[in-house]
Amino acid sequence: MGDHIYKKVEVVGSSKVSIDDAIAQGIERTSKTVNNVEWFEVKEIRGHVEDGKVGHFQVVMKVGFRLD
Repeated sequence: MGDHIYKKVEVVGSSKVSIDDAIAQGIERTSKTVNNVEWFEVKEIRGHVEDGKVGHFQVVMKVGFRLD
């Protein structure tokens, strides 16, 4: 097995449900257009407030994938 080379892209996942769901949505969508997605790291968590309540969550993350 040889060495692997990786690249990272930054994505923002969004969800009205939870932080976990925002992460899952971001990874799922990224995996549809980027091959070999293998890991992620959360850089920032934020949200949008509507009428004094959380309207939706946003998670900024770096997603790592192995180059072919």
